[in-house]
Amino acid sequence: MTSPSERTILALRATHEDMAAVVTGLSDDELTGHSGASEWSIAQVLSHLGSGAELSLATLRAAQGAAPGPRKDANQDVWDRWNALTPREQAAGFLAADEELVTALEALTAEQRKTLSITLGFLPSPVPLAAYTGMRLNEAAQHSWDVRVPLDPGAVIPAETAALLAEHFAADLSFLLGFTGKADALAQPAVIDILGSGFALVIADTVSVTTSASQPTATFTGPLEAAIRLLAGRLTTRHTPDDVEVTGNVTLDDLRRVFPGY
Repeated sequence: MTSPSERTILALRATHEDMAAVVTGLSDDELTGHSGASEWSIAQVLSHLGSGAELSLATLRAAQGAAPGPRKDANQDVWDRWNALTPREQAAGFLAADEELVTALEALTAEQRKTLSITLGFLPSPVPLAAYTGMRLNEAAQHSWDVRVPLDPGAVIPAETAALLAEHFAADLSFLLGFTGKADALAQPAVIDILGSGFALVIADTVSVTTSASQPTATFTGPLEAAIRLLAGRLTTRHTPDDVEVTGNVTLDDLRRVFPGY
């Protein structure tokens, strides 16, 4: 059985290939049009993903000992450079930078995939490769949806990717929901079974995903990918499948307040 990091690298490759097929066909008007991210155009989403790929690659190279770690002000320099590009340049730059990052991950040895740890400036200690690749997959999957949904209102996160992200959130990415989830948006604790998925949301003092919910107080009925989009604030009324329903001591609107998005 492949490891979480190996499966995540495969998912990153699949996401890149799906994005490349879409991005290469975008017109100038589509690039500057609205994306699924409320405040960004499609080109701005691609710029965000491209600059993120560049910074992620630099962090990976530092962890491998192949380059010095990024300077403290490196992020802003990279963002400024990408922001100065034209929309067409941002699209082309994303394709190149993301390909370079995914290729570098694919080139890691089996031993590196097991033992490599990555230092991230915003966390107190290094994270294993699985967490590092999981964070990138979450960004890539959610923002891939941002790019695709204006062109296809029925766009979804692929089921296999959604299931893999749920695994990450229940394990090495549990800390991330502490940053993005707003547990105090609920008046009372809730345990929401994501029906048939093997996962549940727990909202109490903080927010978490679990694989065991013996006494749920509510049920989320619908595809797991919709629940994964919910965690990133991308299950808006307009983009909620007809078969999604929340019953119990919370409503879907309650959960949308817990997960305002980013």
